[in-house]
Amino acid sequence: MKRLLLPLLIILALPLLFQSTPTEIIKLKVYDTFIKTPEPSGNFVILNITEDDVEREGGYPLPRQRLAEIQIDLLNEGAVGVGWVISFPQADRMGGDEIFASSLKYAPSVIAMFEDGKGKYPETPGTVVLGADNGGIISTGVKENLLLLSNHTLQGLAIAPTDVDQLVRRIPLLVKTPDKDWIPSFGTQIYKALFGVKTYIIKTNDNGIEEISIKGIPPVKTDSLGRKWVSWVDIEQTDLQEMNVAGKFVFVGVTANGVMPQIATPAGLLEPHKIQAALAESILIQNSPYIPDYAIAVEILSLFVFVTLVWFALHLLGITWGITVATSLMIITSVSGYLLIQKGLLIDVSWTLISEFISGSLAFYLRFRQQYKLRQQIKKQFEHYLDPRQVKKLQDDPNSLVLGGERRYCTFLFTDVRGFTALSEKLEPEQVTEIMNKVLTIQADTVKYYDGMVDKYIGDAMMAIFNAPVDVPDHETAAVLCAKEIQDKVQMANLGVEIGVGINTGFAVVGNMGSDTRFDYSAIGDAVNLAARLESSTKEVGEDIVIGYDTISASNFSNEIMLKELDSIFVKGKEKPIKIYTLQNGT
Repeated sequence: MKRLLLPLLIILALPLLFQSTPTEIIKLKVYDTFIKTPEPSGNFVILNITEDDVEREGGYPLPRQRLAEIQIDLLNEGAVGVGWVISFPQADRMGGDEIFASSLKYAPSVIAMFEDGKGKYPETPGTVVLGADNGGIISTGVKENLLLLSNHTLQGLAIAPTDVDQLVRRIPLLVKTPDKDWIPSFGTQIYKALFGVKTYIIKTNDNGIEEISIKGIPPVKTDSLGRKWVSWVDIEQTDLQEMNVAGKFVFVGVTANGVMPQIATPAGLLEPHKIQAALAESILIQNSPYIPDYAIAVEILSLFVFVTLVWFALHLLGITWGITVATSLMIITSVSGYLLIQKGLLIDVSWTLISEFISGSLAFYLRFRQQYKLRQQIKKQFEHYLDPRQVKKLQDDPNSLVLGGERRYCTFLFTDVRGFTALSEKLEPEQVTEIMNKVLTIQADTVKYYDGMVDKYIGDAMMAIFNAPVDVPDHETAAVLCAKEIQDKVQMANLGVEIGVGINTGFAVVGNMGSDTRFDYSAIGDAVNLAARLESSTKEVGEDIVIGYDTISASNFSNEIMLKELDSIFVKGKEKPIKIYTLQNGT
C-alpha cells in the first residue's frame, strides 16, 4: 500500500497543477457559497432606465439633450457624480452632443467604453509601474466614445470577462494594450474622477500585478492579471421618477428589455452598470477576497499533507480508528478552508477534500481487501485442521495469529497407527487407504472437538497442537481427554488397527515456517520433540497413551485413581530419565 501513495499523490495533484476545468469550477462554486457579502458602503446608487421610462421618453436611445437634462437633474438632487455605463461612439443625429458634453463638466463624471476587438485604443492615462512591467490582461481593441464627449469627461472600460463556468467574478482594474499602455476599467475611473487623481500606481512582483493604488483610497490587492474579486453588494437602486441619489455617486444604466445585455454572475443575471457598481463597491472593501499568488502552492502542499495523513490513518490504525481519524482530518480540512474564505483569503481546499475522500476510499478498499485475503488465507490454511469455531476466531482477529513464529506454551499430541505394515500386506492398497482415511478422520475430528489444531500428517502418524494458534483454556486436560476419546472411537470403529499416543506440554516456537515460496504452520522446540519420543515409547512400555510430567502436573488428571505412573524412561537428547504416566483403565 505504501508504494501506491506517491503515484496517487502525483495523480491527484495534476488537476490543481494544470488548473483543470472541473477543479476550477468546483473551486469557484465553493467560493460563491462561502464568501461573505458585505453591507453596502452607502457611497453609490444605481439608477435604472426602466422599460416604463423608455416608453415615457418615446423609445430608445434617449436623445443626448434628454441625457443632459437627466445629468443636471441628478446633480440638483444631490448626486456627487454620475457614471454613464453607456457608450457614445457616434454623434447624436439630433445635435445634442454639445449640451450633453457641457453637462458632464459640472460634476465628476465617467462614460463607458466597450471592447470591439479591432485593435484600436484610446489615449491612456498616466500610470506608474513599481517593479517589472509584467502581468495584466491584453485588450483586443476598444471602441472609443465621441471625441467631443471624451474631451469633457473620463472614460472607463466596462468589461466583464467570465471564468471557466461563464460567470463573472473577477474584473481587471486596468487592462494592457500591445504597446504596454494601461486602460482603466469603468469602476476604477470612478475614483479617479471623484478624487481628481491623474496617475495610477501599479505594484508588481515576479508573478505579475500585486496591487493597484489610487490616491484617496487604500491600495487594492489583485491577482497577477490585475483582476479584482467582485463582492456582489446589495447596492441601493432608484429610477428616473424617484431619483433618490443625494450624497451618492450614481451609476446610470438601462434595464429596459432588449437594450443592454444581461451578464451571468453568481448573483444572477445583471446589466453592465450593476456589475460596474459592484466593482466600485468591492474596491473600497478592506480585506476584500482575493486569490494570492501562492494559492496553488499552498493547495498542493495541503493536498499532499492531508491525503498522506488520511492514507496512513487507514493503513496503520485499522478500520474503526482509521475511519474516525480520516473523518476528523476531512472535517479539519473543511473548517480550515471555510475560515480562510471568511477572512477573504481564497485558498481552495475543496479538491484536497475530494482527494482525501478518494485516497481514503482507496486505502479503505485496499485494507479491506488485505483483511479479506488474510481471512481467506487463514480459512484455507486452518479449515482442515481447526474446529470451525476456532477458524472464525482467527478470521475475526487475525492479529492473534502472529506470522513468522512466536514462543507459546502449548500441549503437543502425536499419534501413530500400529500394525499398519501388517495391514498393508494383507489388503489391497485401496482398502488400506480407506481404513487409514477413516482412522485419520476420527483423530482429526476429535482434535478439533477439543479445540486443538491438526498440525500435520506424516504417513500414518499425526501431530496436533493445543493452545495455538488460538488460546485454549486448560489445554493440558483437553489434550488428555482427546487422546482417550481417540482410543475409544478407533476401538469402536473396529478397523483392525491400534493407536499409540504421546502427549507433552512446554514452550515452543509456533508459526509459519519454511521457505519464502513454501511454508506451513507448525511448531518446533524441545517440548515438541519430547512429545514425539513419548509416542514412540508406547510400544516399549506397553501402553496406548504415554503422557509427560509437565502435562499431568497442569491437568485435572492428578490423582492415582485416574492416572498410573509408569517407570521413568530415557529418551534421545535427555540425560535424565523422564517421568511418564498413562490413564488408568476405565478412566
